[in-house]
Amino acid sequence: MGLGGDKVLERIKNIFKPKAQAVPEVVEINDRRLLELLGIEPGELNFKGKNALKEATVFACIRILADAVGKLPVKIYQHNGTVDHYLTPLLKIRANPWMSSRDFFKALEVQRHLYGNSYAWLEFETKGKNAGKITGIYPLDSAKVQIYVDDIGLLPGKGKLWYVYTDSKGTEYRIDPDEMLHFKGLTSDGIVGITPLSELKNTIENAGAASQYLNNSFKTGLQTKGIIHYVGDLSPEAQRIFRERFEQMASGLKNANRVSLLPLGYQFQPLSLTMADAQFLENTQLTVKQIAAAFGVKNHQLNDLDRATHTNVEHQQREFYVDTLMDILTGYEQELTYKLFTQKELDDGYYIKFNVNAILRADPKTRYEGYRIAIQSGFMTANEVRALEELEPKEGGERLLVNGNMMPIDMAGEQYKKGGGENGE
Repeated sequence: MGLGGDKVLERIKNIFKPKAQAVPEVVEINDRRLLELLGIEPGELNFKGKNALKEATVFACIRILADAVGKLPVKIYQHNGTVDHYLTPLLKIRANPWMSSRDFFKALEVQRHLYGNSYAWLEFETKGKNAGKITGIYPLDSAKVQIYVDDIGLLPGKGKLWYVYTDSKGTEYRIDPDEMLHFKGLTSDGIVGITPLSELKNTIENAGAASQYLNNSFKTGLQTKGIIHYVGDLSPEAQRIFRERFEQMASGLKNANRVSLLPLGYQFQPLSLTMADAQFLENTQLTVKQIAAAFGVKNHQLNDLDRATHTNVEHQQREFYVDTLMDILTGYEQELTYKLFTQKELDDGYYIKFNVNAILRADPKTRYEGYRIAIQSGFMTANEVRALEELEPKEGGERLLVNGNMMPIDMAGEQYKKGGGENGE
C-alpha cells in the first residue's frame, strides 16, 4: 500500500511508537457492524478468510497442498552438497518451541492460500557470542499484518518497505523486512500476493450454497415444498397456526415417507424443482473442477477418478509436482535462502532446498533400476545411492564406477589398430 502526502505523516509516527494501543470500537448489540466484526455477513454466505475452509472442496485443496509442503524435509546445501548448519534443527525438527517444522510449514501454506500471503517473524539472539543468530521462526496471523511501502521517501534511512503486525490487544509492531519471512501466492506487483478465494468468490459461494441446499433438504426429509390452496378467507393468525401445524406434520426426518393429511377444502400443489431438473450433480462436479484448477490440485487427488487409470495416476502425481508444487517450493526456497543466511554465507554458496524425493519416489523395482544405471554410468557412487535409501556408507563405496567397454570418443577405433607399422598397419 503506497504512502503519500502530509495526511499520512501522523499515522506513520503512530506506527513507529513501541506501544501504540488501538482504541476499542463501541458497537451496539443490534448494530449490523457487530455481525461484521464477528465474521458474519447477514443474509448471505461468508467464505472469507478461515471461513473458506467450511467449503469441502476448498478445505480439501488447501489440505492437500499444505500436506505436500509439510511432509517434505528441508536441507541446507553448499555448492550442491549437504552441510551441517546451526539452522538445520530449526528447519528440519522444530521451528520454535511451540511447533514442529512440519506444523510450521503447514501453517504457512494454509495462511498463504487463505489470504494470499503468509508471514513468519525471525527471532535473533541479542547477547553473547551467538548474537545475530536466529533462535526461532514464528508464523504470524496474515489477517493482522499490513505491508507499507514508502514510495516517496518519507522516512529516509528507514527503508522503503516494512510490515506492521497488530496483536490481539491492539498493539502495533513495526517489523523490518530482514526480520520477516514473506511467502506470496499469485502476485501482480511482486509485493502483495493474491488469494484464489477473492477471484473465485462466486464459484465458492455456489459450492457452499449447493452444500447448504443439500443439507437443508436432508434435514427436512427431502419433503417437497409447495402451495396450499384454500377456498375461503383466513385471518393472519389462522394462516400462521395452519402453516406451523402443517410443517410440523409434514417436515423433518421423522416425517419422511409418511402420509400427510389435509383438512377438507385444502389442496396441496408442489413447486419444488428436482435435483435432476436443476442438473445439480453436473453443476456440482463443474464447480469442484473449477476450484481444484485454481489451486492447482489434480482431479484424482479429490477422488475424481473418472479419467484416471492405474498407469496414468503416477504421471498425474508427477504433473502435480511439476505444474503446482515446484513453483510453491521455489518461492519458499528463495525466501528462506535470502532471509536466513548472511551475505557472507550467500557468497560462500549456501542455499536451502526441499527434498522432493519423498513424493517422487517410485516403487522399489523402478527405483533400484534407476540406481543401477546411475552407478554403472559413473553418474553416482554406491554411497550416494545408499544415502538416498538412508543406509550407512560402505568402505570403497565412494568411488565412481564405469563400464569397461566405454571409452572417450577421441579414442574410438583404437582397439582395431595393430603395432609394428608407422601407421599402425
